[in-house]
Amino acid sequence: MKKLVIVPLLLIVAVIIYSVCNLNQAKSNHVYSNNQNSNEFLILANKNHPLSSSYIPENLTMLNVEFSPSASHEEKMMQGEAAEQLENLFKYAHKKDMNLYGVSAYRSYKSQKQVYDERVRRVGKKQADEYVAHPGTSEHQTGLAIDVTNEAGFKGMLTVDFGQTREGKWLKDNAYRFGFIMRYPKEKEAITGYNYESWHIRYVGVKAAKEIYSKDMVLEEYLGEE
Repeated sequence: MKKLVIVPLLLIVAVIIYSVCNLNQAKSNHVYSNNQNSNEFLILANKNHPLSSSYIPENLTMLNVEFSPSASHEEKMMQGEAAEQLENLFKYAHKKDMNLYGVSAYRSYKSQKQVYDERVRRVGKKQADEYVAHPGTSEHQTGLAIDVTNEAGFKGMLTVDFGQTREGKWLKDNAYRFGFIMRYPKEKEAITGYNYESWHIRYVGVKAAKEIYSKDMVLEEYLGEE
């Protein structure tokens, strides 16, 4: 009689364990393979939430702004709404007698790998990891991020000095009006995992950008992922 009772109980326990394992696996696959937020503009791509190598954002659009000569065809694209808002941001800056230029927007997984490998080759892995994202962990792959500079940095390398220029200061205080945030600000390195980047902005939508800006947050804090 005891054997008849034990066997069904063991089967029930086995089914429960199997179900829990499958649920956890499904959650894991959702976060690390697709990483889709219910709001497409709040997708998180960082060292803890990598995108899959096959992830390609929908509605990539060619930006109608001036880019650095080093930008590839691919790097001149962003997701549709983000592209429209970036163009509006650049036009508004121009009305304020400031010229902004794109340096690099969308990058595929493959392109990011090439960028990372090249930086490692030039400066070593430790220094490369401070500024260049591993493939799959770059915001550029989302089609929602772009590196921006001014005329002085148009043909040069991106440096934090941009943040001290008139254009850099204006961008920091006005990007949110167009749905963009400064993605890697000062004193948030421990949360974002990257050093300060005065040139890197990320589209999250106007509503989210206003709250992130007003509360001095970064995307991880806004999403509760810090």
